[in-house]
Amino acid sequence: MKAGIVGLPNVGKSTLFNCLSNAKAQSANFPFCTIEPNLGVVNVPDKRIEKLEELVNPERVLPATVEIVDIAGLVKGASKGEGLGNQFLANIRETDAILHVVRCFDNDNIIHVDNSIDPVRDKETIDIELQLKDLETVQKRLERVKRTAKTGNKEAQAELVVLLKVEETLLKGQSVRTLDFSEKELEFVEPLQFITLKPVLYVCNVDEKSAVSGNNYVEKVREAVKDENAEVIVLAVGTEADITELDDYEERQMFLADIGLEEAGVSRLVRSAYKLLNLQTYFTAGVKEVRAWTIPIGATAPQAAGVIHTDFEKGFIRAETISYEDYVTYGSEAKVKEAGKMRVEGKEYIVKDGDVMHFRFNV
Repeated sequence: MKAGIVGLPNVGKSTLFNCLSNAKAQSANFPFCTIEPNLGVVNVPDKRIEKLEELVNPERVLPATVEIVDIAGLVKGASKGEGLGNQFLANIRETDAILHVVRCFDNDNIIHVDNSIDPVRDKETIDIELQLKDLETVQKRLERVKRTAKTGNKEAQAELVVLLKVEETLLKGQSVRTLDFSEKELEFVEPLQFITLKPVLYVCNVDEKSAVSGNNYVEKVREAVKDENAEVIVLAVGTEADITELDDYEERQMFLADIGLEEAGVSRLVRSAYKLLNLQTYFTAGVKEVRAWTIPIGATAPQAAGVIHTDFEKGFIRAETISYEDYVTYGSEAKVKEAGKMRVEGKEYIVKDGDVMHFRFNV
């Protein structure tokens, strides 16, 4: 599962990507310095895995990860191939969620492609390009479906109603994610991979003094997206970059305390991206390894087992399960068993975030 960082040129996308992945994508003060999408695999900060490490003392610890893609800056006309438009749109289509960075700071030394700071306008510039691309997609599909619907095909007639609703929404300048679809309607919608259906998190890039409580630009963004079913996060990306340059953990904590933050903003962002992708974590804990495994929310025990190995899913017998809270309360697997708190779950069990699991299988 991938989250793609998007935005206009020079809003701080590559700097943010560097903070997240420490992969040092080229970050420069001119548009299109990120020509190829950069891919970073980022650890998901989670205090629970640190606690399990403390209790189990394993040989190694592996946290959950999420993939972040840094995508080249978009400009007006991208839907018609302007700038790096076609490549941008192809790259964003391959992601599962969007981290949309908007510039919410003044700085005369960093040029803006439209020569003024207006995050709502910037957001709309990108929205319009993505909506135009989706409009092109739905209208191509509509041509075919209309012909089939005329023959009396009931399935095509049902699809036609949904696609016309999508077209009308896009023509109004609204994104596909503002619509509510039934499960049946989603069967028609999902294969078309609408870009504006993807979940989005708006990242307001602010100056250091606005890192804790935001500023007027941030309030304007919040107001603009209030009907969008989207989250807004405030991040001083330049400051975060300075923090990641510090090698010493204590120094980083002192820097954060000085500006009034309890933890780095990128940690909050990674957790938000994880949630945005509809992901959760379960753990395996033994002396060899304590590991966080990533699964979609709603996954069953066999599906969770399949993340470790397909044989685990095929030959699934049962899952020996301990809630994270019980593991911490009793301090070890043996003590949890003694207290009768280990549960045996079958194929129908829906895994809960934080479950500590051991799978029995037979292939």
